[in-house]
Amino acid sequence: MDISRRMFLQSAGLLAVGSFLPGCTMSESKGPNRLSKPNVIYILADDLGYGDLSCYGQKRFATPNLDRMAQEGLRFTQHYAGSTVCAPSRCSLMTGLHTGHTQIRGNIGFEPEGQYPLAEGTYTLPRMFKDAGYATGAFGKWGLGATGNSGDPGRQGFDLFFGYKCQSLAHFYYPKYLWRNEEKVELPDNDPKTQQGVYSHDLIMSEALKFIQDHKDKPFFVYLTATIPHAELAVPEKDLAEFKGKYPEKPFPGNHYGPQPTPRAAYAAMVSKLDAGVGRVMDTLRELGLDKNTLVMFSSDNGPHKEGGADPDFFDSNGPLKGYKRDVYEGGIRVPMIARWPGTISAGTVTGHVSAFWDILPTCAELVGADVPECDGVSFVPTLLGRGTAQKQHEYLYWEFHEQGGKQAVRMGRWKAVRLNVMKNPEAPIELYDLTADIAEQHNAAAAHPEIAAKMKAICLAAHTPNKQFPFFNQENTAGKQNETDSTD
Repeated sequence: MDISRRMFLQSAGLLAVGSFLPGCTMSESKGPNRLSKPNVIYILADDLGYGDLSCYGQKRFATPNLDRMAQEGLRFTQHYAGSTVCAPSRCSLMTGLHTGHTQIRGNIGFEPEGQYPLAEGTYTLPRMFKDAGYATGAFGKWGLGATGNSGDPGRQGFDLFFGYKCQSLAHFYYPKYLWRNEEKVELPDNDPKTQQGVYSHDLIMSEALKFIQDHKDKPFFVYLTATIPHAELAVPEKDLAEFKGKYPEKPFPGNHYGPQPTPRAAYAAMVSKLDAGVGRVMDTLRELGLDKNTLVMFSSDNGPHKEGGADPDFFDSNGPLKGYKRDVYEGGIRVPMIARWPGTISAGTVTGHVSAFWDILPTCAELVGADVPECDGVSFVPTLLGRGTAQKQHEYLYWEFHEQGGKQAVRMGRWKAVRLNVMKNPEAPIELYDLTADIAEQHNAAAAHPEIAAKMKAICLAAHTPNKQFPFFNQENTAGKQNETDSTD
């Protein structure tokens, strides 16, 4: 099947579950926990940088619960988000496809709320779990469709959704309403302007923990998409108090996010609150006796942001990496990733396995014994189980970004390629970096290695398939510049 035909069938929801890409494999009965399917909880932070956890080098505040998760599990040092902004990154996670193949490749917003929707019948991560007999719940931020359309989470495999369906509204933490499936849950005492009322993250965490408790006797999949620490730097006073006066501050005067006199303290408090929530999840599993049959994964949807007064340079949020959110340099796409499964994943281990969001679908499918449809992912179950010699490797990883003139990136072994302004110039030159010697991407090695640069450019052309809603190269730009909208997400 050629790529363009495959993508048409996938986007239309007509892809047969028995067809495969070379990177995907079908799980058989010999897979781990085939008879006792593990629960799976995937926690996704919003705009948390590679260096924002103390187990990844953060020095200005601590993340003790995520550190404990790493001490009790496996920490990845070369894991990548699906994209460098929200919607395409989450689409990659849900579908097992990189952004050269995904339906959604940028942030397109619609009125009154919502983003460009996943197509009806798309084979998604929650649909795979549901087909395997799991209860499925999503809590937090969705960003892949709105209530009543094809991208509504209830139409993409989730039994229960609670939170924000629109990622633009998820910038704010004292909303007037949230969604429970297709029911609008009014929060009449909330005032977004004065930041008074019920903090949405607290509601989202409570709903997620209740779902775990309610489904403790059957397999469940929880997609906990925390909305912090993105955008509006707002946190309840009781959480902020610990950090007030701790840092030299540059007050943020405010725009549509509102003023913030102590943005650094607020950012640290938000990450600390996120960390506390992860601790609550692990404690709940232990109390319910589910620890040893639950895989918990934690990651972030892209690199650190600079919005609402956030100061990633002060916190060294990207660690040793170059770039931030909206960059395809390492700081924009390399993200923390921790996996914990007591008794199955060896405690206190670290892996340099190169992996990405599009690997989550085939990984989970292998764990639950499900067939894997065509995708770009490679299961990293061998890495989770400490069987590194059996781990299949990617030939390459690919990203494209549909803002700021268009950007592409390729990771192939030790090499990383970046191309900028490709929407205007499809012949844009390759920047080439040797990540083993130059993790900060400071020295362009393209001139010294022309054969590698040429191969990377060929991948940039081959890995991209046209998408009329998200035109990329000049010859595709007949649909206008709608891919430049809603760029704050």
